[in-house]
Amino acid sequence: MAPPPPSTYSDSWWGGGKEERGTPVVVKMDSPYSLVEIDGPGMSAPSSEKARGKNAKQFTWVLLLRAHRAVGCVAWLAAGFWALLGAVNRRVRRSRDADAEASGRGRAMLRFLRAFLLLSLAMLAFETVAHFKGWHFPKSAADLHLLPEHLQHLPENIRQHLPERQEIEGWLHRAYVAWLDFRIDYIAWAIHKLSGFCIVLFMFQSVDRIVLCLGCFWIKLRGIKPRADITVDGDHHDVEGGYFPMVLIQMPMCNEKEVYETSISHVCQIDWPREKMLVQVLDDSDDVACQMLIKAEVTKWSQRGINIIYRHRLSRTGYKAGNLKSAMSCDYVQDYEFVAIFDADFQPNPDFLKLTVPHFKGNPELGLVQARWSFVNRDENLLTRLQNINLCFHFEVEQQVNGIYLNFFGFNGTAGVWRIKALEDSGGWMERTTVEDMDIAVRAHLNGWKFIFLNDVLCELPESYQAYRKQQHRWHSGPMQLFRLCLPAVFKSKISMWKKANLVMLFFLLRKMILPFYSFTLFCVILPLTMFVPEAELPIWVICYVPVILSILNVLPSPKSFPFIIPYLLFENTMSVTKFNAMVSGLFQLGSSYEWVVTKKAGRTSSESDIFALAAAEETDDVAGRQFSTPKLNRGVSEGGLEQWAKLHQEKENAAAAVAAMEAAAPVTPVKKSKAAKAPNRIFKKELALAFLLLTAAARSLLSAQGLHFYFLLFQGVTFLAVGLDLIGEQVS
Repeated sequence: MAPPPPSTYSDSWWGGGKEERGTPVVVKMDSPYSLVEIDGPGMSAPSSEKARGKNAKQFTWVLLLRAHRAVGCVAWLAAGFWALLGAVNRRVRRSRDADAEASGRGRAMLRFLRAFLLLSLAMLAFETVAHFKGWHFPKSAADLHLLPEHLQHLPENIRQHLPERQEIEGWLHRAYVAWLDFRIDYIAWAIHKLSGFCIVLFMFQSVDRIVLCLGCFWIKLRGIKPRADITVDGDHHDVEGGYFPMVLIQMPMCNEKEVYETSISHVCQIDWPREKMLVQVLDDSDDVACQMLIKAEVTKWSQRGINIIYRHRLSRTGYKAGNLKSAMSCDYVQDYEFVAIFDADFQPNPDFLKLTVPHFKGNPELGLVQARWSFVNRDENLLTRLQNINLCFHFEVEQQVNGIYLNFFGFNGTAGVWRIKALEDSGGWMERTTVEDMDIAVRAHLNGWKFIFLNDVLCELPESYQAYRKQQHRWHSGPMQLFRLCLPAVFKSKISMWKKANLVMLFFLLRKMILPFYSFTLFCVILPLTMFVPEAELPIWVICYVPVILSILNVLPSPKSFPFIIPYLLFENTMSVTKFNAMVSGLFQLGSSYEWVVTKKAGRTSSESDIFALAAAEETDDVAGRQFSTPKLNRGVSEGGLEQWAKLHQEKENAAAAVAAMEAAAPVTPVKKSKAAKAPNRIFKKELALAFLLLTAAARSLLSAQGLHFYFLLFQGVTFLAVGLDLIGEQVS
């Protein structure tokens, strides 16, 4: 007889047993005091009598461990909630400070949105009560007798939204029926009319966008582009035989600590005969430290033989337009034929003048050559990616098509070369609007000057929503100011009727006023309102199909941005509140329309500490015996220019001493060039109010089972929420 099998560990643990069992699994718990054995596959559950044999301390330790984990989870949630409250508190304080500085601008819009939000919340509560009471809608003509007489003539699609009268009882019955009567007789009718008007404007703007895209496609297909009669290339400058006219380069800037060094460096390295070029650094900075840094940079390039002048105004009268107007009043400007303008965040290529100036040769009617922009920080975060989509379409499609077929487009304020005669003939720079670049372009167009669009230059995009918001406010407020001022001059000008119609109907009305009006009204007011007034429901193609098609057209000039089509569509709708507010303030000359804030840059390729390193390197080279070329005065410079140069050379030693003193008093910590200093986050109240309004409308749409409307309102509301909490400009890893 075979001996019995040896006892297993499980047998000894459970008190023995003859039935087969799987391999036991021993799991070590977080607590170091116990081991809990779990039956493996195929093991049967122990009986209650055997279970009572287990050590009671094991269960105690397991319970304590679970309690410890629960307490840790609660503590983690509490810490996160406390940190969230702290972040919200800090952002609210910053927003209050910003609102105090804003002197009440935008208050009317915010009050309107708050009232709309409160009304929507009240209506959502009312409709929710009606929904949970089980009120349903009549589905056939047999139920018409349940409706009031004046409602029985309504179409079936509207009657389906009306509850049965017999299921409403008491005072709530009377209130609900009264609301239905008022909603159908007044609100639904008004929404129908307003939405129809906005849809017509929407279709006009969509047709304009499609025509521009077709024009761009034809240009690409036929290879149409401006061609100069001559080309200027090579390293040797044949000044006598070639075409090298006198060019003045102007660099207006104001407190541009982050980008001044890189921009001045690129401009001073432009490949053009030195005696044929003069650089004016037009500094409006009110920061003394920034002034000293820019002066030192100008001194450095002056010692290297570059004809460069530093000009500083004590008052920022007229902002950028006043700065340029002051610079053009110098008597030595009359010796120059062309002026190139670069903002402080631009990095022109060395061949910029060689690619732009030759177009003026043999073309006396040409007043402006505008270069296209590209951006060094377009992949920095989601905000810069979305801006890149918008601006690529603007340059590749709008500017190029208008330049080829109409010889007119709005001057972009930088990266362009003007014929000085065209500026003078058009009245020069004026301080009447915050879009001085568009102003001079319109006046030059009315005087018969032609424009050319070409080339590619580097610049920088705003990396924070606050900076982008202020920039967009200025870009949409200024055109409305200019429209009011230029309208009489347009009708009095001698240009053709076709050009007058294009300037008024397309350039100003359709692209500058109608676009922000219908975008805000249709998607931020009417759409959430239709959720509470279902009789005025918007068609699906208005809120989905056509906007998606237009977004695809917008992304075509930047194919790498196709994954961002939906975020781009939602973000453009989000920006409509800022653009609409700016458009209204500019059209009716409200206080915020005169605001001119310098767009904050991050300085992707420069740092403040580099100026000290360069200054130290120059001192070392000078000690070693390097001979710098003595500063040459332009032979065409007049007495006013000589005085400017004399003042500059007298201030060299003082500027160098001031920079050295600044370095000793407050050593600058080197800044990593790959990351910019992040501006503090704040809360944007109008965007938050719209976020809660759209989310409330999304909740109401669930009661009507409107699927696509719900998803659009949900995603649009989340986008407004992210923008309102200033999360859109976070760094992309």
